[in-house]
Amino acid sequence: MTMIDASSKYQDFISTRNLIRPGHPAVYQLRTKKEEFGSLTRMTVGKKDVNKINKTILLVGETGTGKSTLINALVNYSMGVKWEDGVWFQIVEEKEEKRSQTESQTSDVMMYQIFGFEGKILPYSLTIIDTPGFGDARGIKHDDNVSQKLSDWFRSEDGVHEVHAVGLVMKGSDNRLSDRLMYVFNSVTSLFGKNMEKNIVVLITHSNGRKPKNVLEALEAANIKCSRDEKKQPVYYLFNNSQHEDRTEEEEELLKAQYLISERGMSQFNLFLEKTGPQKLEESGEVLNNHIRLAACIQNLQDIIKQTALKQSEIRQIEEALKKHEEEMKENQNYTVEVDEVYKEKEEIGGGRWLVFYKGAVTCKVCEENCHFPGCTMACRPEHCKVMKKGRCTVCTRKCPASDHVKEKRRYVSKTRKVQKTMEDMKEKYERSKTESQSKSTLLENLGEEMKKLTTERSQLLDEAYQHLVKLEEIALNVNSVSTYVHLDFLIEKMKEEGDKEKVQKLEKMKSREDEGSRAALLYKQNQ
Repeated sequence: MTMIDASSKYQDFISTRNLIRPGHPAVYQLRTKKEEFGSLTRMTVGKKDVNKINKTILLVGETGTGKSTLINALVNYSMGVKWEDGVWFQIVEEKEEKRSQTESQTSDVMMYQIFGFEGKILPYSLTIIDTPGFGDARGIKHDDNVSQKLSDWFRSEDGVHEVHAVGLVMKGSDNRLSDRLMYVFNSVTSLFGKNMEKNIVVLITHSNGRKPKNVLEALEAANIKCSRDEKKQPVYYLFNNSQHEDRTEEEEELLKAQYLISERGMSQFNLFLEKTGPQKLEESGEVLNNHIRLAACIQNLQDIIKQTALKQSEIRQIEEALKKHEEEMKENQNYTVEVDEVYKEKEEIGGGRWLVFYKGAVTCKVCEENCHFPGCTMACRPEHCKVMKKGRCTVCTRKCPASDHVKEKRRYVSKTRKVQKTMEDMKEKYERSKTESQSKSTLLENLGEEMKKLTTERSQLLDEAYQHLVKLEEIALNVNSVSTYVHLDFLIEKMKEEGDKEKVQKLEKMKSREDEGSRAALLYKQNQ
């Protein structure tokens, strides 16, 4: 079969202007339908047949591991392209690949869909999700953004609701997992529920076809959670990255042998996909919601701790003024003392609307608290935010209805200002009326009650954050995530201040499970 005959089999998807490089193989860029949703991009070849099976693969790995070539290889295999056809097709755009290499790519998550080839080799169509640039030089903030956008795909109506396989992409030459790679794996696996473990496999690129002993030892040392074979070893598949290379006469035999490595890897991976059922993302959705609520709860708790400290300082100033100037204030109700009064105001924050994506803070008008910042990018209204459960907020102090919240580009900030207060001012603010208490308390007693109330609210939020962590331990595939460890340190410190020994022991036990992988991931984050 000539190259012209081979390429004509795919004329519905290519044209002469899609020719990237003539030769053997001739390399073509596939014509795709491109859709962009903010920083999410979907590239589609062919038209979906709702009556046919589609399988979804999520690929995770560092920049430079060969994910782009692997995606192209999966596409060629599903299209039925053979060595003797003398053609090779790319779905990953060359400019996107170059952007990935120069770490300036704008899209955080890419989805590739291949329809219309069911029955060629595979009995199903493919959806491949990639996270280009994850773990590159743009740093932690960018990576957190990628994780958020990935979770957006899982929750979006037009997104992904089940995954058949998660491929951890590594190079065959890797003899250890770098801190950065551990961070990438750690971040993504922390998004899933425990049900996903048996669907996670290792896809090894740049392979010479031999058993990758160093890679397997590195995976074991890092305690990577993934599917295991009967010998309890990680399930892996081998691929070579030279299928698109020009087949010169002196190298053709070698290149064909390398081509067959990938073809065998694809065939074995296909068997895995056929026998392994999809994992619905409901459980992963619950994991994501708990991560969101935990982070939001911690953030609000930190705000309240700051506010409480300021308020306690204000109350102490009033108490000291009362003790020092008691006689003057009794004789002259208009006698003033200066205190640092605590107040809240809303400040502008960065944000904006990108098609269906909206950035901003969800705040409670009643509690005057920041319930979620930055808010869920998929939620344009507070009731759609993931901190809401059964119509009420899970974060603010009073657990107010969603209707008491707003989502906007402003959030509450606690500040202090110098003010002059008289005895009448303080009585009005801090003394309780007879309708609220049978015996009228003194001003000093009520100041003490105000302090107790603030401490109680702080303890309540602290316990709620603790319960979110306990829930994550029950349902998350990877509770040893970097974000969890950051929260653990904070919660252990605050629980010690509370004197709750039982909860401190539980949290310290969670932290003691830190393994080599999570330590490496944490080290990478700390060094950014």
